[in-house]
Amino acid sequence: MNNAADPYNLKHPLRYKIYTVLNIDSRTLASKIVMGLIVVVILANAATLVLQSVAHIQAEFGNFFNKFSLYSVIFFTVEYILRMWSISCDPNYRKPFIGRLKYGLTGMQIIDLLAIAPFYLSFVYFDLRILRLLRIFRLLRIFKVARYVTALNLLVRVMRRKRDELILIFVILIFLLLIASTAMYYAENAAQPVNFSSIPEAMWWAIITLTSVGYGDVVPITDLGRLLGGVIAVIGVAFFAIPTGVLASGFSEEFSLTENQGDFPQLNPNAHPLKQKFSPPKSDQSTQIPKE
Repeated sequence: MNNAADPYNLKHPLRYKIYTVLNIDSRTLASKIVMGLIVVVILANAATLVLQSVAHIQAEFGNFFNKFSLYSVIFFTVEYILRMWSISCDPNYRKPFIGRLKYGLTGMQIIDLLAIAPFYLSFVYFDLRILRLLRIFRLLRIFKVARYVTALNLLVRVMRRKRDELILIFVILIFLLLIASTAMYYAENAAQPVNFSSIPEAMWWAIITLTSVGYGDVVPITDLGRLLGGVIAVIGVAFFAIPTGVLASGFSEEFSLTENQGDFPQLNPNAHPLKQKFSPPKSDQSTQIPKE
């Protein structure tokens, strides 16, 4: 059933209008304008967060930054409330309370809530250290842009499709990290009791080596340690090619699925001749030469 023809939406035209404007699948001009505005505000917030860390810029424009942050919080709060209010137009979240609760627990809505939470928590008595930590959640405003950028939505769908494989790769990485740090601890502890004083200390070297970064601040000096270091470095290079293949496979599957569902825009075959599907010409029975 078309959402516009849904009896519930016909009874609540304003709510359905807001739902349509805020829905990323909408193709209306109003929806595109609103989405564009939201993306601009998100990117401006990201730029502001970066500039605030520069002392002389913060000293000169600190008042402007504070006002802009306040207006941004109000803007995002209104957006959040309107999304929660209008989501009942979606049949999947039709129940007034349960539906909104279910929608509020989705990934993007949690990000939206955490992005504005630090501002409101500042009115409650909190340890200043905790409040400073909560301000890090302002970074989550950047992730709000994923809702409006098709490429980022595609990446999210691919990671969701391949989550089991990615979780398995992460678990294997943890095991490799533990094995590498333990082996290097026993190989280097006697020669470097400060740099490899414990297995957790050796994990720093293992992380840097497995990821092929190699800062060089901690290096093995024993023959066994160097041998293990070389083997672990090669394993790290080979291992990190695995998630690349998994993601590439996920993108291929997602593109195929999207194409089969007809979500790609139709191309003009006259303007794109290479996209035409050619088929052998049908023979005209009236012009066929009779067999002798």
